[in-house]
Amino acid sequence: MTQHHKQNQTIKYKSQRRAGVAATELAVCLPLIILLVFGSIEATSYIFLKQTLNIAAYEGIRESIKVGSDNASGASRAENILLSRDVKSYEIVFPNAPSGQSQQMQRGDTVVLEIRASAAANSPLIGQFVNDRQVVARVVMVKE
Repeated sequence: MTQHHKQNQTIKYKSQRRAGVAATELAVCLPLIILLVFGSIEATSYIFLKQTLNIAAYEGIRESIKVGSDNASGASRAENILLSRDVKSYEIVFPNAPSGQSQQMQRGDTVVLEIRASAAANSPLIGQFVNDRQVVARVVMVKE
């Protein structure tokens, strides 16, 4: 064998070895990269849901505490926000209002609004594979 032929074989062997190392690195790193991407999407989706519930609860209770307004109008306002942001499986509750009407409450009484939503139902990716968690937003204000 000539010197040139041996040198070509050595170069070919080294390039094959490098390709094997690259494949191994990909096999180790790819699951981590996928986990990071999907985890980031899920985390931002959860934050978006929590913020949406907070905004809807705040706007709903602001409507409910107005003079001459009741919980139905507040719930309607909160529901419009939730629908516009495509929130699914939610529940709007006024836990301390007598008969569900803040209109019967006196000026200075506290009004509480809670909105609950399922994290799994509002997950864009893998919500059905993760334990369902209820996200709750609670706002307390004083009746005007």
